[in-house]
Amino acid sequence: MKIDHNDFVAAENEKVDLLSRKTLTSPYYTSKKHYKKMLAQEIGEMSKLQKIHYAHNKYSLLIIFQAMDAAGKDSTIRRVMSGINPQGCSVHSFKQPSAEELDHDFLWRTNKRLPERGMIGIFNRSYYEEVLIVKVHPEILAKQTLPARINEDENIWEKRYRSINDMEKHLYNNGTRIIKFFLHISKEEQKKRFLRRIDKDHKNWKFSKNDVNERKYWDDYMKVYAQCLSNTSKKHSPWYIVPADDKKNMHLIVSQIIVDTFKKLEISYPEMSAEHKAELIEIGDILRSEE
Repeated sequence: MKIDHNDFVAAENEKVDLLSRKTLTSPYYTSKKHYKKMLAQEIGEMSKLQKIHYAHNKYSLLIIFQAMDAAGKDSTIRRVMSGINPQGCSVHSFKQPSAEELDHDFLWRTNKRLPERGMIGIFNRSYYEEVLIVKVHPEILAKQTLPARINEDENIWEKRYRSINDMEKHLYNNGTRIIKFFLHISKEEQKKRFLRRIDKDHKNWKFSKNDVNERKYWDDYMKVYAQCLSNTSKKHSPWYIVPADDKKNMHLIVSQIIVDTFKKLEISYPEMSAEHKAELIEIGDILRSEE
């Protein structure tokens, strides 16, 4: 069964209802062996396309992962991007802002990490935290040393959506292609994964009491995620809502969407001029004539 990325996209102007979006779908693989084969094929195709993308050096690709805790952002990045040449890829994880970052606008710290032409940039969380966790916990705004009129503006979230949309449109117009993944996990599956983190010693480091505290705000998070996806999924920078209860299925869906995005780009290896080709032939002749 072929994976169709249109099954997961949040259409522009769609009023997203996460309750109607599945966190678990029928698997695209028939066994663990089949999953590994499918993923290896996608990774191989991605690696081939990434080499062309790097040599073409006209576009950049920004991949954003957002999700509730334990949805599988880290494992997806690790598994799906395993075949990418590290020289052509950078991964940035955005956690609690530093004092320096809080003294700038909310897009500043991520804009510093945007990928160069020919590169793939991966954001594990991103500027979207500013309309997600900050919206659930508006007291965080007080730490951003914003003017009172901004903090008290009832339209602050709409203005932040607009700033994000304008920035992403600007990036698109300058050669950056953006893929945004919301890994959609159920509350029940998150609980199971939290318990595994407690029960398995090598996963203890991934867990803290704060992770459980945030579960109290689950409904609030689902509401603000739906609002965010509805307001910021655009044709030039779409959101994909990927069922995350089955990690293997999630990896296959994400990898297919990345490959499909690469294939839409008009990229190729640079063509050599006749003069350059002649120069290469001459250099080859010199090397072959060496004793």
